[in-house]
Amino acid sequence: MKLLVFAHTPPPHHGQSYMVQLMLEGFGGDCRRAKLTNPFDIRCYHVNARFSRGLSDVGEFQGAKIFLIFWFCAKAVWIRFRYGVKNFYYVPAPGKKVALYRDWLVMLLCRPFFKNVILHWHAAGMAKWLEVENSIFARATTYRLFRPVDLSLVLSRYNFSDAEKLLSGKIRVVHNGIPDPCPEFDQVVLPRRRERLRARQEVFSGQHSGETLTANLLFLAHCTREKGLFAAIAGVQGANRLLAARSLPLRLKLIVAGNFVTYEEQAEFDELKRNPEFAATIQPVGFVSSAQKNQLLLDTDLFLFPTRYLGENQPVNLIEAMAFGLPMVTTRWRSLPEMLPPDYPGLVSDQNPGEIAEAILKLLAIDSSEAAREYFITHFTLERHLASLAKAIRSVEN
Repeated sequence: MKLLVFAHTPPPHHGQSYMVQLMLEGFGGDCRRAKLTNPFDIRCYHVNARFSRGLSDVGEFQGAKIFLIFWFCAKAVWIRFRYGVKNFYYVPAPGKKVALYRDWLVMLLCRPFFKNVILHWHAAGMAKWLEVENSIFARATTYRLFRPVDLSLVLSRYNFSDAEKLLSGKIRVVHNGIPDPCPEFDQVVLPRRRERLRARQEVFSGQHSGETLTANLLFLAHCTREKGLFAAIAGVQGANRLLAARSLPLRLKLIVAGNFVTYEEQAEFDELKRNPEFAATIQPVGFVSSAQKNQLLLDTDLFLFPTRYLGENQPVNLIEAMAFGLPMVTTRWRSLPEMLPPDYPGLVSDQNPGEIAEAILKLLAIDSSEAAREYFITHFTLERHLASLAKAIRSVEN
């Protein structure tokens, strides 16, 4: 099967571009250049449709992007006739108007030349956003240019409404999956987690008589309000106040890893640094490499991600935290509850600092490392993801 992949790979680096990269590598890369092993019988032809140079450009209007749309679409049509590729793979926009207009142009210019259109819904919430935030003209134009779609790949049941809105002929649920970042979990990580948990449980039970312990919490994402940065900071500060009020010898430190997207949020974060309580609690480390990230996940006791991001669906950072056996505090937002085991205790209803603080303290006293790791192995490995993805994509030609 021949597949034209009209999607960008890093940079800029975010969950969607990373998953496209993993898919291409798993399917053997661009078959015009790469000679990688491909056990899935899918030959990819890649148009690296990179419209943004950095995170701040994503979803923003720039005149050069219009030229790029025509250039990338021309490459796609040329590949269609040069190599006889009839299947068009595309990642639809999140709920942003500029990105939606880009999708209109791509569908208008490319769709007439391809037999099958496959949409991979990495972002969630398009259907509701179209109905609530847009005019009748915008909705009608979207339906006219997209529907009916031959196959929609969704990450969760929550995502179904997006695919159904465009009258997809087939809808398949394919969970994200990543290479195991922690193959030494049983030998190295689990004993360390148990030892640190035992010390915290002594604190909560009143049996700890030594020095004050420090628990490391990690926020690993783009540093934005929507992703939960400022709610995470307030939640950790609130949890520390609760510990102090109960005279418990335990203090929390929040490590913030990631880049800022806007100058305004960076300035707000810098202003918070003037507060002595902030300086004692928060440790910003900026963007980290893969090796640095894995070390942070190893040294962390809890993962904190109270996101309300508009397009949040199945974020890779939560999957990585699971692989390291970390307890996670995150929000009941879009697809996130589906990612976690039923009745997971780390879900909070909103970016409420008080609720976040209580959830942090609750999870720090619970033994959940093996369960989190097992959930990763069962649901989110790269091998499982690629096999399910290939089966779904091949179904359009059956």
